[in-house]
Amino acid sequence: MVKGRALHFVFKIGNRIDNAKFYRDILGMKYLRHEEFDEGCKASCNGPYDGKWSKSMVGYGPEDNYFVVELTYNYGIDSYKLGNDFRGITISSPTVLSNAKNAGYPMKQENGYSILESPDGYKFYISSEPVTGAMCQNFLNLNADYWTRLCGMKVYSQDSKSALLSFDDNQCKLELVDIGQPVDHATAFGRIAFSCPAEEQPKIQRAMEDAGQKILNPLLSLDTPGKATVQVVILADPDGHEICFVCDEGFRVLSQIDPKADQLHDEAVKNDKSSEWFAKKGLAKGN
Repeated sequence: MVKGRALHFVFKIGNRIDNAKFYRDILGMKYLRHEEFDEGCKASCNGPYDGKWSKSMVGYGPEDNYFVVELTYNYGIDSYKLGNDFRGITISSPTVLSNAKNAGYPMKQENGYSILESPDGYKFYISSEPVTGAMCQNFLNLNADYWTRLCGMKVYSQDSKSALLSFDDNQCKLELVDIGQPVDHATAFGRIAFSCPAEEQPKIQRAMEDAGQKILNPLLSLDTPGKATVQVVILADPDGHEICFVCDEGFRVLSQIDPKADQLHDEAVKNDKSSEWFAKKGLAKGN
C-alpha cells in the first residue's frame, strides 16, 4: 500500500489580482509561498507553455498538514477554456459564506451547498456543516480501480456512479464521479498532487508500466530557484487526469511557509508588464 499524502490541486489562472482578492478575501486563504520561473517546467507543471510563469500556493495552513491550491500563472495567457473534467473543491466554513455575503460575491445553491466561482470559473462548494476527515474534495470522472489498485488509495464509499477515496482518514478526500460522457480537459486542465516516500516512486512507475498505463514524465528532478530540489513522476489515468507523485522528504523542505509570500506575489504582479506589451503591439494575450 502506498504511503501517500494529498498535497494540492493545480489551477491555471489568468489574472493574479482578481484571484488574490478571491482567495484572500472571500475564501480566507493565505499565500503560503510564491515562486517565479523564467522558463517552462520540465514536467509541464505550467501546462504546454514554455515561457515565464509563476505559482502561488494558497490554503488554510502549512502544506505539511493541509490540502492546498496551487495557482499557476503563465505570463501572456489571460484565460483558459474549461472542460468537464473537474467539478469543484468542497470547503466546510461558515466564515467563507459570511465573507461572500458581506462582499456581495455571487453565490448559487445546489444540493445544500453554496457555490462560489473563482475569477477563472473554478467552482468551490461551500458548506457550514463539517466535512468528515477532509477540508476539500475534488470531483473527477469515475475510474476507481486505477486509483486504488495502482495508486494505492483506500475506498471510503462507492456505488455505480461515484467513489470516495483517500490515503488516510484525516486527509482530503478525492471523489470520482461517472459523468456519462467522454472527458474533455480543454486548456484549463489541472493536476492533483500527492507525496510518497522517495523509495516508493520507482515502484509506482514500474506498476504503471507493467499495467500499460500512461506516464507523462518518468521520474525526474525539478528545481525551484533558491529552494529544495524534488523528484517527481507524472502520470495520467485512463481518462487523462494528471497525477503527480512527489518525494515526501524533499517536498516537506520545499513547502515550508515563506513569510514573504504575499510580498513576493504582490511585487511580481506590480512588475508584470505583459498586458502592456500586448496592448502596445495591438495584440490580444493568447489563451
